[in-house]
Amino acid sequence: MQLNTAIQTATALLTESDSATLDAEVLLCLVLKKQRSYLRAWPDLDLPADLALQFWALIEQRKQGLPIAYLTGYREFWSRDFQVTPDVLIPRADTEILIELCLKLISTDNPCKIIDLGTGSGIIAITLAAERPLAELTGTDFSLAALAIAKANAEQHQTSNVQFYQSDWFASVPTGKYQVIVSNPPYIAEDDEHLQLGDLRFEPRSALSAAESGLRDIRIIAKEAYQRLESGGYLLIEHGYDQQESVHRIFNDCHYQQIQTVTDLAGLPRVTYGQRSTISN
Repeated sequence: MQLNTAIQTATALLTESDSATLDAEVLLCLVLKKQRSYLRAWPDLDLPADLALQFWALIEQRKQGLPIAYLTGYREFWSRDFQVTPDVLIPRADTEILIELCLKLISTDNPCKIIDLGTGSGIIAITLAAERPLAELTGTDFSLAALAIAKANAEQHQTSNVQFYQSDWFASVPTGKYQVIVSNPPYIAEDDEHLQLGDLRFEPRSALSAAESGLRDIRIIAKEAYQRLESGGYLLIEHGYDQQESVHRIFNDCHYQQIQTVTDLAGLPRVTYGQRSTISN
């Protein structure tokens, strides 16, 4: 079977995918170990039998709904490739809003301490470490499997200014205060129907959903973070599009000031941040 025919056949099989042709091309390139430009240059080449077996096995998995990122083992975030497995969430473009906001708050010229709670694959901590080399980054996660992925990504991107701890939020983090605390915690309600759809079906549930209508971990983080922030330091939390009012109340109850929310690429509320008072309390 020629490469272009393989793509056409696979596309027809992936009826549940919104990007069937792209999926087929990405998976074909994976087994060929080539870039997508190769498919354009050599569409009439025959697909070797051994590679065809690998390709159709991947197509079958994709047909069952397994995310492309888990099949390829990586996902791009902030122009860098990050290793991902079913032990971690798949990086999403909306989280880049969190990065953009952090970079506005972090000086390029002065050292600072930043902690990323629930780091997963490490995309937030590692990206900030790469973009702000003078910063001292800490990433935490309760999952040892997730931390192994984060450490591998840190090594891949040569970010020596980041370290990782296994910790339930701040529970096992050494004492000390931070200028910036950032988190993309579980925030989907446990009974949300979206958990049964798309990629979410295959991602680690513990990293996606939380009790109390998805707000439990946000409450814990906001309360504990206030005591771990330097005077004038910032807490930034990614949350659901319909949680802005609830998160603002949580931040207010914990005495944060200058509370603001930033919208995502679709114009929906996505990241709320607040500042610890510059007056000791």
